Amino acid sequence: MRILLVEDDAKIAAIITNGLKQAGFVVDHAADGSTGLDFAVTGAYKPAIIDIMLPQMDGLSLIEELRSQNISTPVIILSAKKSVNDRVRGLQTGSDDYLTKPFAFAELLARVQALVRRGATPVQPSRISVGDLTLDPVSREVSRAGVPIDLQPREFTLLEYFMRNSGRVVSKTLVLDQVWDYKFDPHTNSVDVLVCRLRNKVDKGFEKKMLHTIRGVGYILKKP
Repeated sequence: MRILLVEDDAKIAAIITNGLKQAGFVVDHAADGSTGLDFAVTGAYKPAIIDIMLPQMDGLSLIEELRSQNISTPVIILSAKKSVNDRVRGLQTGSDDYLTKPFAFAELLARVQALVRRGATPVQPSRISVGDLTLDPVSREVSRAGVPIDLQPREFTLLEYFMRNSGRVVSKTLVLDQVWDYKFDPHTNSVDVLVCRLRNKVDKGFEKKMLHTIRGVGYILKKP
């Protein structure tokens, strides 16, 4: 599945691109509106993620041009503008969703997946299993060996990320990119605290542990 990202902020673009690629998407990135239009007119994207404030051509003008050419590519607007009028204008222009900055990548990914599900087969399975640990992204149910596990939203997001990368060491930087928004202060111990909470819920009561910390490197979730 191919996604178009039109975003002139290099840091935000890198976070979104890396995250979407890890989720299994192919990403084309344009740093200005004109280049974004050149990509978008092919109609090969499902969906496009478009910032409003862009050089050469703003995001709303880009979307209006696409709709005038009867190109129905689903569009998610990214914008620092948060007022109701701004959101209404964006949707009236022809976008399908509107996400304000700053945002958590997990929320953007969920919105992308929702648009994909509207018109195509979902790009990811409805249920993820690693050993006896099971997670359902749709119902948001988690269990291990048939025992339900109650997770807070951020714990769920982190576990889903670990499970999709099971058997691979994940750095703290990657966790920050995937679970927190791009303005989060990395100089805190919040990641360690969250991983510790998650480990207590996933491994508590089980002799064989699944979630491990690799000192100085990161974390890994693997079959017991």
